[in-house]
Amino acid sequence: MTTADGAPGALLEVSDAHGRTVLTSGVANIETHAPIAEDSRFRIGSMTKMFVATVVLQLVGEDRVALDAPVEQYLPGLIRGNGNDGHDITVRQLLQHTSGLPDYLDYLNQEQVLNDPLQHHDPLELVQLALANPRLFPPGTGWQYSNTDYLLAGMLIEKITGRPYGEAIDQRIIGPLGLRDTSVPGDEPSIPGDHPQGYVKHGNSGTIDLTEFNASVAGAAGGMISSATDLNQFIDSLVNGRLLNPPELQAMMTTRPTGDSSQDAYGLGLQSTPLPCGGLYWGHDGGIPGFQTIGATTTDGRTATMMTNLYPGENEAQDADIRTTLATALCASSPAKPKP
Repeated sequence: MTTADGAPGALLEVSDAHGRTVLTSGVANIETHAPIAEDSRFRIGSMTKMFVATVVLQLVGEDRVALDAPVEQYLPGLIRGNGNDGHDITVRQLLQHTSGLPDYLDYLNQEQVLNDPLQHHDPLELVQLALANPRLFPPGTGWQYSNTDYLLAGMLIEKITGRPYGEAIDQRIIGPLGLRDTSVPGDEPSIPGDHPQGYVKHGNSGTIDLTEFNASVAGAAGGMISSATDLNQFIDSLVNGRLLNPPELQAMMTTRPTGDSSQDAYGLGLQSTPLPCGGLYWGHDGGIPGFQTIGATTTDGRTATMMTNLYPGENEAQDADIRTTLATALCASSPAKPKP
């Protein structure tokens, strides 16, 4: 990973019945050359979607939300214009990216975000930015990844629970699982605890440090912070039914193909990918300025999370390397010497 095409540093943690193994490469800081700490915290980008979808599905299990009810029922009058209509889009379609809603990131001024990384972004304004554009397809007739879907899922959580989506995640997932390194930072730009610097390849400016970053621009679509240890525990708990009742977990793991060469299939905030050694892994990837992540588990109890401290990079080589490394780790027959 830490090559000319890769990040300054990388971390991989694998957990299974034998314990946990942590491997690191490269540096956490390109100026001091400090190594990557094994217990590093980092921004997890779209891996946040697994947490948000879990909370929504918990609310479904409590009969407070219906998966096939229109979003209009919970967020009246919000989704309007250019063919976008909350009467036609269900909660399930939001979580599965089959809503047809445009992705606000396609219309956001990326240069402005990088030049003013501490700026607050209001989720409603980001949603409105997306809705100023035509829908991609009639709801339920196609699949297209859209971060707008998960901003709306965060708003739904707030409407139903009466508290911000981050507080709901803290109460329902972080607290019960004892995830000590996991947080929803809101406007707080710093990463607590041991963490690598996060870097961005930025045109003629070269590599810039974007560790201090207001993740409200990602919000419920990608704003969380965690560690590989916490993420492995969360993903294992989720897929093995410790956070959702069987009907909701089955709904989450009912997938449709994404239609790309990866052979990924997307459920409700959770995706499956074929392994070269047979079977599937279940998880999610993420990218947010400074960090790229991926984490997944197999049905036989092997879980892995990987982080690199560069995003976006100069090319797609890093994406391919991360996925290959994760698959290799999940296919290995036994871990190296485990950590206690």
